[in-house]
Amino acid sequence: MTPEFSRPHRLGAGETRSVELRARPDECAALAARFAIPAVERLEARLTLTPETGGTTRLTGTLEADVVQDCVVTLDPVPQQVRTRLDLRILPPGTPATDDDPDSPDEVETTGNGVDLGEVVAEQLALALDPYPRAPDAAIPPELEPAPDEPDVDWAPDGADAARPNPFAALARIKRH
Repeated sequence: MTPEFSRPHRLGAGETRSVELRARPDECAALAARFAIPAVERLEARLTLTPETGGTTRLTGTLEADVVQDCVVTLDPVPQQVRTRLDLRILPPGTPATDDDPDSPDEVETTGNGVDLGEVVAEQLALALDPYPRAPDAAIPPELEPAPDEPDVDWAPDGADAARPNPFAALARIKRH
């Protein structure tokens, strides 16, 4: 199956290359559906591909996107701008990702003689999205806030059998109001 934003790129040319990617409106709509957000209004990437030893290619650059996500409190649309730097290592075909160092660039596995740069950029956009988008004036309704006498933690130290808070307590408070 072809990804929503596919830009196949052949590897192994031996020289540093610059690549610019821009998603078409239909690709933006398909990515929004994939990410379960209201809209991806714009997606662009400026990439530099630099060959390294052992057949590895270093991908650096920037990703810019305008997206709309749902507020986690109100479900109102929240327009956001995503701006992130990219620094990845594209591995030679058949080489599994093995680097667990969080300070080193993430590794992208490949098959064949190329890599789908569009899919790489789409995955990086998914990682850069705000996991808890919130509208500027959004506030949690008071009836959903924990009561002062309710513990915030649902576990007891050392496995003690302490009373656990009722997960339906917030709903009960709403019903009373």
